Amino acid sequence: MTDTPLILWFRRDLRVSDQPMLAAAVSTGRPLVPLFILDPETEALGAAPKWRLGLAWEAFAKTLRGLGLEPVFRRGPALDVVRAVLADSGADAVWWSRLYDPAAVARDTAVKAALKASAVEARSFNGHLLNEPWDVQTGSGGFYRVFTPYWRAVRGREMKAPTPTVQSARRLGEPIASERLEDWRLGATMNRGAAVVGRHEAVGEAAALDKLAAFLAGPVDAYGVMRDFPAEAGTSRLSENLTYGEIGVRTIWHAGMRAMQDGRAGADGFLREIAWREFAYHLIHHSPEIATRNWRPKWDSFAWRGDNLEAERWRRGMTGEPFVDAAMREMYVTGTMHNRARMIAASYLTKHLLTDWRVGLAWFEDCLTDWDPASNAMGWQWVAGSGPDSAPFFRIFNPAGQAEKFDPDAAYRRRFVAELSVAPGPDALAFFDAVPRSWRLDPKAPYPEAVVGLAEGRARALAAYGARNS
Repeated sequence: MTDTPLILWFRRDLRVSDQPMLAAAVSTGRPLVPLFILDPETEALGAAPKWRLGLAWEAFAKTLRGLGLEPVFRRGPALDVVRAVLADSGADAVWWSRLYDPAAVARDTAVKAALKASAVEARSFNGHLLNEPWDVQTGSGGFYRVFTPYWRAVRGREMKAPTPTVQSARRLGEPIASERLEDWRLGATMNRGAAVVGRHEAVGEAAALDKLAAFLAGPVDAYGVMRDFPAEAGTSRLSENLTYGEIGVRTIWHAGMRAMQDGRAGADGFLREIAWREFAYHLIHHSPEIATRNWRPKWDSFAWRGDNLEAERWRRGMTGEPFVDAAMREMYVTGTMHNRARMIAASYLTKHLLTDWRVGLAWFEDCLTDWDPASNAMGWQWVAGSGPDSAPFFRIFNPAGQAEKFDPDAAYRRRFVAELSVAPGPDALAFFDAVPRSWRLDPKAPYPEAVVGLAEGRARALAAYGARNS
């Protein structure tokens, strides 16, 4: 045991259970300095994820104070802030939980190298994934490019148990200077949308654990079927909390395994979706270009359109295709979008509208409170056909057919598209309160005509694919 303080740099690991870094730090007996940094990488987040991160930080700061710790909030380049807090606190070590997207890797690598060069201990932990991306290898020692063999490789692995919940910690004797989180105004760019989306957020570790318990108490049984029906409460809705580390993935995995061992029908499918998230991080580690470039280089010659007026109607949820518009409006009202709806919305943009997947990727990055850099990139490229493990590139989801199959009574469409109902409900009307006033949308206006006929859009896409392969 030593009295020399230890700095814990928190990012997307905002919990006290299943938290390897925090558990290891408490076991040292050292005074701990919880640090939150608003650095350029965090400043660059889209409006919705930055606002939601602020809520997560606020909630976790209260949790830390309950442990006896006093959080420190500082703004500036990460290395500059860390060095200043080292000097102010007298600490000689900085610990953090690893992140894997290219921007975070570049930042963290530079910080670690600089600290070690100054004889400061810099240590990183795995708190975000079940398996480190480099720990899962093919038989030849490479990385997996297709999900199914990846799933076979990890599903039978013995996953580490969650670390115990931290109950208390040793604080620094004299608190050091901290900025005020509220002064950062992380939700400023949400404008009036924050009040609408805020009604649907479940912030913090306790809320996340309650969600998991509620899902495993019933909906998991029908998960294999109901997960595709956006009007139903058929999924765990944990993506928001996983993004900010308000619940540990090991906690989820082991709870899912217990459900599977108890014979719960949908548990294996639920675990498969956890592995799908892991696969996204596996890919972004081994091929970071997936976040910005076509994962399959042969798609570089494909004549996708750049941003365009039809894409703008897609962004506004005014395409005239009810399932697509319901998906986009769900995002503005709740901050998230059902997974089946994401596929339909993404397919419509990239195929019926032949618009570059990066246009959609950037918009989701700005609007989703559960935005995840790896899952967002892989998801868009998977649908567009340019990514790994893609559906056949010529597969074009028909929004009308998908609606008939997965929203047969139109409950989802009516919930979010006011123009489809004589007496629209609160979520349908909330869409008009959430979007920018400059869009000048009116719930009493007629529903728009379709941007493009579904048959026409499909034919246009197939012709473009044919030209690519000729």
